[in-house]
Amino acid sequence: MNARAADAKQGWVWQLLVLLAVGSGVLAVVLAHGLAGRAHWSAFLALALALVVTMQACRRTARLCPSNPASQRLADLIVPLLFGAAILVTWEVLCVAFGVPTVLLPAPSLIAARVATSLPTLGADFVQTVIRAAIPGWILGCLAGFAVALLCDRFDFLRRGLMPIGNFISALPIIGIAPILVMWFGFDWQSKAAVVVVMTFFPMLVNTVAGLAAAGHLERDLMRSYGASWLATLVSLRLPAAMPFIFNALKINATLAMIGAIVAEFFGTPVVGMGFRISTEVGRMALDMVWATIAVAAIAGSAFYGLLVLIERKVTFWHPSLRSR
Repeated sequence: MNARAADAKQGWVWQLLVLLAVGSGVLAVVLAHGLAGRAHWSAFLALALALVVTMQACRRTARLCPSNPASQRLADLIVPLLFGAAILVTWEVLCVAFGVPTVLLPAPSLIAARVATSLPTLGADFVQTVIRAAIPGWILGCLAGFAVALLCDRFDFLRRGLMPIGNFISALPIIGIAPILVMWFGFDWQSKAAVVVVMTFFPMLVNTVAGLAAAGHLERDLMRSYGASWLATLVSLRLPAAMPFIFNALKINATLAMIGAIVAEFFGTPVVGMGFRISTEVGRMALDMVWATIAVAAIAGSAFYGLLVLIERKVTFWHPSLRSR
């Protein structure tokens, strides 16, 4: 009962702070739009109030220790949402109040409107860049890196020979190798997938090799005392111990895949794709469409990253970083 009473008391406080933060943020946006082009003190006062209350709400929420797991997950979600909303409100108020030209920086409301009116175009670009290039390249690059890492673990001469080469290739700028791969594989999605494979192969290789070496000596000695083969030791001990490293590579590669596919489209693509859209609309000074494309790419990358995090928590539930939660 005491724990429930404490949770209820803490919940009322942070719920009130969240409501105040949302209300003051909406007030700041309304005042800024009502005084568009004029930096009136009332809009900035409301913005300052929204930011202060948001910081207090985030502090209170971060300190919450609810006994209900669902409430804890909600509290963990509230903090990044509040931070993101504070950034968007600040962006909106400053752009509108100071009358910033859209060719320099459009307000989030204009970007959202552009997304809503350009859904067919953005959807076709999404399919071309993400579905046909980024995801296949990510899958192929991660699988290839994982397979070569197993070979490097089994044959030491491969590890000694490939790891320095991997570090060298990882340092190559993507803007240098992208046009070469476009010339090799053509201007369609295959060349973009090839760029993604190159970008994702070596992070997976390096992380998997490090993860396979993370198993403790006592555990390895125990497996040897049981007469376990290399394959049995790999499946029963070393691969589970390497899972945090493997998921780390998968998450890193999720962002690299988006970057690689978009950058590769700058060097030749059919008349569709996020990279094509960005380069074309920049030349036309349509910065709202550029930001709309960036927003779609950011949302897609964040959703992909979040999905991997959820899978990681299910697979590596035994890890100390997750057990502490």
